[in-house]
Amino acid sequence: MDGDFRSDFVRDPVALRQFPALVLNADYRPLSYYPLSLWPWQDAVKAVFLDRVDILAEYEHVVRSQRMEIRVPSVVVLREYVKPRKRVAFTRFNLFLRDEFSCQYCGAKNDLTFDHVLPRKLGGVTSWENVVAACAPCNLRKGSKTLRESGMKLRTRPMRPESEQLRNLGRRFPPNHLHDSWLDYLYWDTELDA
Repeated sequence: MDGDFRSDFVRDPVALRQFPALVLNADYRPLSYYPLSLWPWQDAVKAVFLDRVDILAEYEHVVRSQRMEIRVPSVVVLREYVKPRKRVAFTRFNLFLRDEFSCQYCGAKNDLTFDHVLPRKLGGVTSWENVVAACAPCNLRKGSKTLRESGMKLRTRPMRPESEQLRNLGRRFPPNHLHDSWLDYLYWDTELDA
């Protein structure tokens, strides 16, 4: 993959490109930071009519029906709290997020793939504790050898992340687009500079 991995990995659906709504949990935190919890404006308007959310901020843009008009919601908060998942799914995206979108052998940020630390041909399994993000050159160099045989070293030991750990890592990778009305609701619980 060429270019910035983070922007290439998460492709915005067309509906999100125009007037997306930031979705906050009932505790006023985003449901997720990376990818940022966004709804297409149509889903946000529907949730307002179903009385499932409250509107905290709006765009200037107005949508109309035969009987009414409504400003498109920019930030909505759920009326009922959604309990965050405790178990983190083992996905390629979550693996790259855990490893901060960098090769665990050389630190490169481009052309990422994943590597089995103990190769599968030697009994290595596909798990949090045995798979790391690796750039293509390092992955090719290591091949199906052990770390000792390849002469390579890991920057950090792979381990199963906690959901809160991934949530905190996600805050360090802001999305390409942040609407001004969202800023009051994002990153409010991070430590301030002195």
